[in-house]
Amino acid sequence: MSQKIFLDGKFVPREEAKVSVFDHGLLYGDGVFEGIRVYDGVIFKLEEHLARLYASAKTIMLDIPQTRDEMREIVRQSCIENGLRDAYIRLVVTRGPGDLGLDPRKCDGATVIVIADRISLYPPELYERGMSIGTGSIRRSRAEIINPQVKSLNYLNNILAKLEANQHGWGEVLMLSEEGFVAECSADNIFMVREGVLVTPAAHLGILLGITRRTVMDLARQAGFEVVETTFTRHELWNADEAFLTGSAAEIVPVTKVDERVVGQGKPGPLTQELMRLFRAYAPTNGVRL
Repeated sequence: MSQKIFLDGKFVPREEAKVSVFDHGLLYGDGVFEGIRVYDGVIFKLEEHLARLYASAKTIMLDIPQTRDEMREIVRQSCIENGLRDAYIRLVVTRGPGDLGLDPRKCDGATVIVIADRISLYPPELYERGMSIGTGSIRRSRAEIINPQVKSLNYLNNILAKLEANQHGWGEVLMLSEEGFVAECSADNIFMVREGVLVTPAAHLGILLGITRRTVMDLARQAGFEVVETTFTRHELWNADEAFLTGSAAEIVPVTKVDERVVGQGKPGPLTQELMRLFRAYAPTNGVRL
């Protein structure tokens, strides 16, 4: 079966899914997106993802032509059209085609794209033995530059950091705030465990408040663990008992080495493994069914 992509009001075969070279999403990264997982026919946290998409669009004054109800149905149909019950969905809204100038007023209207496909971000063995990460030289952008709560198509800050990870052979790259505090990774939020407390960087450090991040925090609290959002440096992370990353595509990935320092016992810790188990049980039961 040929893959079907939703593009500007209809489903088209993958090979026919094309956008204009004058689209400002291409020319300037002017647009917003969401990455959404589907587990056994359940679109995980779809309402939360749609809320963030429309909030991001409002911030950059981008009018999405579909209502939220209409977009929900488009996302559902994208999975159904492609016969997918386990999938990764990329929902993209660009400013649309305009001219070669920067002015958004020259654009005709938003381009809406929904892609439903499969994804495997990290090798399965990393979930069993853990990942090695390192600190990059690229700092996380301040909220006054581009608010991190806007999931924009302009991802150069993250891409430059990811290039460093590739050059050094790290599974992911740790990004610090301008002040030198631990912020997040190029595509994932970060957590550590110290003396039984789950700790993650605070929002003001320029991080994306990830939906998987919030889910993991809620699951940890429900399981009786203390969760703290605060500022901390690499010193605390290097000396943590456990560490892991979270993201829609990645889910929960244990981290066992940071900047060549072994974290804890050098293997996925007990709280990390418990949260992985809880998340895998929770995800297929919380969202919108196909």
